[in-house]
Amino acid sequence: MSPAPPAREPLGARDPGPAPGPGRRRLLRYGTAGAAALLAGVPLTGCASPARAGGPSALKVWDLFQGGDGMLMDEMIDAVSRGADGFRVDRTILDWGPSYYTKLAMSAAGGRASDVAVLHLSRLAGYAPGGLLDPFDLDLLAEFGVTEKDFAPAVWKRARYRDTVYAVPLDVHPFIVFYDKDAAERAHLLDPSGHLAPMGSPEALLDAGKRLAEATGHSGILFGHVTDTAQSWRQFAALYAQTGASFTLPDGGPPQIDVDAAVRVVAFMKRLFDGRTNPRDLDYNSAMAAFTGGRGGMIMAGEWELPTFRDSAVKRLGAAPFPQVFGRPAVYADSHSFVLPHQENPDPARRREAHRYVAEIVKQSLTWAGAGHIPAYQPVLARPEYAALDPQSSYAAAGENAVLDPSNWFAGAASNFQNRMCQPLQSALLGNTSAEKAVRQMVREADTLLRRPNPVA
Repeated sequence: MSPAPPAREPLGARDPGPAPGPGRRRLLRYGTAGAAALLAGVPLTGCASPARAGGPSALKVWDLFQGGDGMLMDEMIDAVSRGADGFRVDRTILDWGPSYYTKLAMSAAGGRASDVAVLHLSRLAGYAPGGLLDPFDLDLLAEFGVTEKDFAPAVWKRARYRDTVYAVPLDVHPFIVFYDKDAAERAHLLDPSGHLAPMGSPEALLDAGKRLAEATGHSGILFGHVTDTAQSWRQFAALYAQTGASFTLPDGGPPQIDVDAAVRVVAFMKRLFDGRTNPRDLDYNSAMAAFTGGRGGMIMAGEWELPTFRDSAVKRLGAAPFPQVFGRPAVYADSHSFVLPHQENPDPARRREAHRYVAEIVKQSLTWAGAGHIPAYQPVLARPEYAALDPQSSYAAAGENAVLDPSNWFAGAASNFQNRMCQPLQSALLGNTSAEKAVRQMVREADTLLRRPNPVA
């Protein structure tokens, strides 16, 4: 998934290749003008009256999976489309980012919604309150073999809005660490099983960076954040959650943020990336190039970069959940989830098929794990085929300790919230401001966003 603004998210980097046939796969691209109108609260116009689905037509599915992820989704759809009970699927692929979420909102508000769509779970709070999504029927899902107990509580909790389930998670895609096993072995950082040993403290991670720098003769830990609108926030959010403090943004404000814990985290980030053993001024592409070129022992990145790192100078690639250095395990993550865009008069048979489709696709998520994503459907994680995936199975526990963005309409993937949090964090990492000043600015930015009404509520 891509490093360019507004954020780097899990979209495959490879070309998706030719479409598999008319009506099966369509690629639409939309500009961002609609996003500006939506966020400004401009009424949504130009949509037809609510359409009634029915008949033998194909199930309409919207997603944002291109490149390698797109090909894997094609494979999963093909798998559930075989046989007498197979689905007919009309898949539409849109560019990921603000334009995708604007189009999703407009289609639901104007009656042109697909039967099923993909939504980052971190964006649910911006869509469920305004009636843009319809809830799932849990009895129907259970009939098709999918229940709450099949998902990690940390993820399923975020699939709810006011105790109603509006999303079914497909995956967990966490911010983790990849490392060169040869370098880590020389640095004595592996446990007896050959995996990265637990850190346990800030000092241990600082020491690991020094050891890896010595082992590689280059950099210890790489982190590309300069000009990126999400990376610094991902790292901060993981470390802050590890302190046990809450980052709560109640409607109307003020923000409920433990300033002392936040300062402690930012101060540690500044120490970790001090410009010596661990560079502090890398952009995303520079950090990626350094690691793939063998000029660093470890990199903090999203699991979606697994296909890139496999095709690199790192001969023995390892991966692990984001290191726990404070009081409790926590890993920043998001989740691609399936939702039911709102329809005024959904056809019961067609809505039933939508539930069956979602249930069958999540059962195919062993295929999805090939790109690095952690299947959210736990029975897939329990399969021996998943345990055999290397290095995916090494960081599967990250799904149990997933921490998403605050549950607010303005937060989540490709949001301005992440960008506004990153700006003071980037300044602190570059040595341009203190940890205290950075945190004060983060609190001010959060307070400003809290005072804005949800334009689609």
